[in-house]
Amino acid sequence: MTDRAATDAIVEKILTAYDTITVVGASADPAKAANEVPAYMQQHGWRIIPVNPHAEEIVGEPVYRSIADIPEQVGLVDVFRPSADCAAVARAAAEAGATALWLQLGITSPEARAIAADAGMAYVEDRCLIIEQRRSGIVARR
Repeated sequence: MTDRAATDAIVEKILTAYDTITVVGASADPAKAANEVPAYMQQHGWRIIPVNPHAEEIVGEPVYRSIADIPEQVGLVDVFRPSADCAAVARAAAEAGATALWLQLGITSPEARAIAADAGMAYVEDRCLIIEQRRSGIVARR
């Protein structure tokens, strides 16, 4: 199986398995992808848990300052942070017991990939949730 095919299979598994997305770096600014993507996913059935240290509400949901502040089990963590920040996000996700880590389009991190692998997390990088949802046609099953 090629790397692309393997990643496509992981993408499908993630979109099918999770109905909640924890979005690290979610933005309150509707002009930013870090707001547009969670809003779109929310409109297609996914519950969004925004993480941002500077906002109170994003896409109509209460915002948490960090992954550690989320008072429930974290599953899928979607990251809108610079590549240099992703290893720290991966460590926080692993500590919270997350089972999948997704770095948005344009974001890659070999260190985050290694942390995710060591923690047994499914891992996707440099892919956009909107593009992958549209391509697959998968909607959340809540």
